[in-house]
Amino acid sequence: MANILISPGKYVQGAGEMKKLGTYASKYGKKALVLITESGYKRIGETVSGSFEGTDVEAVYEYFNRECCKTEIHRLVEIMNQTGCDMVIGIGGGKILDTAKAVAYYKEVPVLICPTIASTDAPCSALAVIYTDDGVFEEYLFFPSNPNLVLMDTEIIAKSPVRLTISGMGDALATYFEARACQASGAISCAGGQTTSAAIALAKLCFDTLMEEGVKAKLALEAGACTPAVEKIIEANTLLSGIGFESAGLAGAHAIHNGLTVLEECHHMYHGEKVAFGTITQLVLENISAGELEDIIDWCIELGLPVTLKELGVTEVTDEKIMAVATAACAENDTLHNMPFAVTPETVAAAIKAADAYGRYFLGES
Repeated sequence: MANILISPGKYVQGAGEMKKLGTYASKYGKKALVLITESGYKRIGETVSGSFEGTDVEAVYEYFNRECCKTEIHRLVEIMNQTGCDMVIGIGGGKILDTAKAVAYYKEVPVLICPTIASTDAPCSALAVIYTDDGVFEEYLFFPSNPNLVLMDTEIIAKSPVRLTISGMGDALATYFEARACQASGAISCAGGQTTSAAIALAKLCFDTLMEEGVKAKLALEAGACTPAVEKIIEANTLLSGIGFESAGLAGAHAIHNGLTVLEECHHMYHGEKVAFGTITQLVLENISAGELEDIIDWCIELGLPVTLKELGVTEVTDEKIMAVATAACAENDTLHNMPFAVTPETVAAAIKAADAYGRYFLGES
């Protein structure tokens, strides 16, 4: 089995880069479907449309319908057919970006990804997480290539709600631990092969950056400042985690996130917030040392990431709910089976219960 690493064609990060979007886009086509939310357009639409002035690229704007689902993807493919657009530009959060990638895949055209938040590692990847119309995880859709361009305007991202960047740190927290598990089990990564040393190194750098810069970045963002720590966290959340998870592999943390989507109480929580709890649960499954576990839980608490089911919105915890999450997480096609040991719904349910108990303990709750 080959070792494989994949990455976006180009990654650009810096303050004010959205003003150059039209110039970047001119390298890929003449007419772009620009997918954005209505609120996103109100915030930065002037900057986006201004970037196309003086270029030969025509922009066709379409508002996103809030869910990365087959219904929305098919709707946008039809708009591409009607307008003759020859590229897709996704501007916004993870679900918009995944939808843009899916539409570009079905139309076989370039895709440019422009996150306005740093809340997930989705931007750089060659996959989309597909949900049902009601927001329940359905499947991963894998693409033959990564986005042609990922553009991170740190000036815009630094002005987004701090909770979103913290959620991105929760998502990125899983990268190294899942990569390590996949390396131990010899699992096939999202890239279609086994992990490279480069991917493991990037995943470890991602983890080290989170531990060193995470709290500093949180405090800086809360003060309205875009500091070097913020820049490093944006890169860790997006590029390091993106290449790390995709070329090294997913394991327990993301499968447990997917399991949590079956609970309606958790639907209001962000992806990375659920992944953070999934990471703690994976570490419980692995039975890591008490000191290591305490360090991770304390880091999550300091950032405000959820460490209990109650913080995820599950106010009434029952054995039935926990088993429903564990059973969904152990689905045959999910990544929990990339762990280097056998898992069952029963062992996962026990780990979820224990993770919740540890979180309550370190929060000082009964």
